[in-house]
This record gives sequence, structure tokens and C-alpha cells, in this order.
Amino acid sequence: MAGIRDVEVVVFDVLGTLVDEPGGLRRGIRDAVPGLGEESVGELLALWQRHVEVEQERIAQGRRGYVSTEVIDGEAARRVADHAGLADPAVVARLATAGSRLSPWGDAVDGLERLGRRFPVLGLSNAGRAALLRLNAHAGLRWHQVLSSEAVQAYKPAPEVYRYAIDTAGCPPERVLMVAAHAWDLRGAQASGMRTAYVRRPAGDPPTTGDAFDGRFEGLDDLVTALTAG
Repeated sequence: MAGIRDVEVVVFDVLGTLVDEPGGLRRGIRDAVPGLGEESVGELLALWQRHVEVEQERIAQGRRGYVSTEVIDGEAARRVADHAGLADPAVVARLATAGSRLSPWGDAVDGLERLGRRFPVLGLSNAGRAALLRLNAHAGLRWHQVLSSEAVQAYKPAPEVYRYAIDTAGCPPERVLMVAAHAWDLRGAQASGMRTAYVRRPAGDPPTTGDAFDGRFEGLDDLVTALTAG
């Protein structure tokens, strides 16, 4: 993986790459509606995820003004509550914040710490600033700096989000490595001139045969070893 060893700054996607977003949302749904079977939980999770996807796409297309993930997650939680017959406002409000209580993948905390001894490490997330603050604290993620796309009023894979990370890194885009479990995210980074590394996760978006990323890894440990070897 010689192509990634000359990078100066490493940027990580957060949701799905470092924390288990689907698992955390499933847990939030189970807590809100006890006794549901796994199939029903899966249906409600799909309803939540579809709402987020549709609304972020509407924003990208200019059919809705920018709103943060806190707003969109609140809408998704109300959709889930309506579908499940959940009427307690306090329970719905807690469900809306499930995205700030996601668990890290087993290699995430240690991997960030190891990598941070050698490189400036940034987080780059579509999560809103307030949600990201609480998520980092809950999951124990430690960065040199974490960036929310809320700062540029857009969602990845909009080019301005990656430019925000590149400008923060303070070096040419080809010296900045974007790490994600989502091929769509890496394609956006690649289009902005960044180096790219895919890390496999159970709920990620794997590369296709047409993707030519600079590195592909089974886990964060393998990535860290590749970047720090020699």
C-alpha cells in the first residue's frame, strides 16, 4: 500500500466506519418499543434509514433547505413512533437522540489512538455538531479535530464537505487520506482529489469492481499497520 504512506493527514468517516450506527439505532428502537421481534425492529430501522436518505437527498437536490441531523433524526423518530403506535413524548424524544449513543467498533478507539501518535487525525461526519459532540463522548473517540458537515450546510458526498476537510488539513488533497466503510463516501473524496482507503464493516457499502481506491482493509488494525510500518 505504498500509495497511502506519503499522506500527511488522515480523515475518518464516523457513522458506520468507527461506530455501529445500525446496531445503535436498533437498540434505541428496542428500548423505545419493548417486546418487538427482530423482524419488526428491522422494519422500523429501514423506515428510519429511508427517511434520512430521502431527506438528505432532497437537501442535496435543493428541494429542501439544509437542516441538521438532529432535525432529520427527530422526524425519523416520529415516523417510527407513529408506525409502532408509540405516543409517550419523552420516549419519542429519547429515541430521536439514539444516534448520539452509538457503540464503537472493537478496533476503533485503539486504532485512532495508535494512528494519532503518527498523524494528525480528523473526523468528518454528516452528524450535526451537537450530536457529534455527544457521540464522541459516548463512544470514547479521540481526535485532533472533528468536523461536522453542518459547518458547510451540506451532506456528504457534496464536494464542499470534502473541501472543508482538505482546507482544515492544510495540505494538498493528494496528501490527505479519507477512510470510510462506504464506497459512495470514498468516491466523493476521490473526486475532490483525496487519497482513499476502504475499511470493511458489517453494514458498510463495499466497493464495486469499478472502484480504484488507494487501499482496502479488513479492519482498522490493518490500516494502521499499513500507515505506520517502516
